[in-house]
Amino acid sequence: MNYAYLKPAQCALDLGDGSERGLYVNQDYILQKLKSIHRGISLMYTYYPNDKTWPQRASVAFKDAKGAWDYPYEDYFPYRGGREGLRDDEPFKFMREIRRHGMDVVLSLTMDPDLKEEDIIPIAKDLRPFGRLLLRVNHECTGTWFCFNKRASYQKIADFFVLVCKVMHKYAPNVKVILCAGMYLKETGKLEMEDIFLEAHKAADIWSGDQYLSLHWGWPFDIATKKTKNYACYDTKDVYEKSKKTYKRLKEITGQDKPMVLSELNGDGDVTGAYEQAKMMSRFMKLLEADKEKWLSAFTLYQFRDDGRLGLEVTDPNNKDVGIEQPMLASYRKALHKPFFHQAIECGKKTKLPVKLRWSNSEDAEGIELGLKLKTDPVFAEAYFPEELIDKNLMMELGGWWFYKAPGVKCIDFMPYFFEHKIAEPTEMKLHIFAPPADGMNHPEDGSDPYSAPDGDWMNNYYEVLTALPDIRIEYEPMACEKVNPTPCK
Repeated sequence: MNYAYLKPAQCALDLGDGSERGLYVNQDYILQKLKSIHRGISLMYTYYPNDKTWPQRASVAFKDAKGAWDYPYEDYFPYRGGREGLRDDEPFKFMREIRRHGMDVVLSLTMDPDLKEEDIIPIAKDLRPFGRLLLRVNHECTGTWFCFNKRASYQKIADFFVLVCKVMHKYAPNVKVILCAGMYLKETGKLEMEDIFLEAHKAADIWSGDQYLSLHWGWPFDIATKKTKNYACYDTKDVYEKSKKTYKRLKEITGQDKPMVLSELNGDGDVTGAYEQAKMMSRFMKLLEADKEKWLSAFTLYQFRDDGRLGLEVTDPNNKDVGIEQPMLASYRKALHKPFFHQAIECGKKTKLPVKLRWSNSEDAEGIELGLKLKTDPVFAEAYFPEELIDKNLMMELGGWWFYKAPGVKCIDFMPYFFEHKIAEPTEMKLHIFAPPADGMNHPEDGSDPYSAPDGDWMNNYYEVLTALPDIRIEYEPMACEKVNPTPCK
């Protein structure tokens, strides 16, 4: 048994899961579809606690809207923490599930720019127990469509972002704040509104932009047809170069070098159809792989299941719990499993039981590595967990596929991997085991309230001690075969 270390990908992948265009899909379903974890899962919420209709969702409170952004506040689901302090419903139950499954929370939050420091501090305390959390505040802030842009000047929005950074850095230093602002303009050689947002760029922990290869912005109030003008399709290489020049310009005007991400990226099947949508995303990802400069830290595929055609699945209009797989899902899954886009796992020194594991985030964790010797293609490949491991929350990686064991689960079946990967000759595979937080949250060692406990290592690291190992069952023959042929089945 050796230590195993989880390391960053060359370009990480995050996945959008729910927005104004679709409902959240549970992580077990997504894992079964994609066979791998992401760096993070992106959630989108809104917070306007001073509005009279709050906390009703905008589309419920204002049913006569005639456009996607024709509301007093954004039509994301309301964030019920903060002033209300409701931490048992969404997004918190989703945040806990995401972290249990070995991924980071990427939270987009549109906020009333009239909020004060005392309004933001409770949100910072809400986010303290969730380890490394990526917080994107008032995204696409150089645009005109979001409600916060209609309430405040661009300078006020920039100043508000700086205030949020100040509060988060003081009260929740585990939270990394993302500024999603203007992109590079070829006509001027500058960023859109770069002077207004300069201090915001300097205050941010992560730089970002949203880029679509094609988009139907009239959805869901109209249909994109050749007779309408409510959509656009761009050259993939042009979008790529624009994004890269944005990063270089940010370094130039700030004198800093920070991670650059694209917080929303996809092509819209409403515009291009499903086949071309898949091809455009594949082209963009191939450009990233071929670029020796490695300038992009991560991007978020928007999104897993979409009510329109911006998802790996389209929501079944008859039942929102059902997704209809699109051609892009297969090509995206293939890319997700490439070493360039996937976390690396490095083997460390030998260790023995009991062993203390550390989970910081999806790019920084210490687990264990076990060697599995296989003679040929197995008929049964399972892990059975003794009493000492029943209550543990474990993420396991085998051959590039990830498997989840929830607390209370006694057996995990690895055979789905072998259904697609046949073993023709004796080989040794590596089973990696990591232990993210069992309830999705970090807790102070003294047992104090994680929402108000003082700073400490607990905010960034969760520890778990294993005193036993799973029993691995490998069988090469079935227990019995149908007796219609006198020749044994094996």
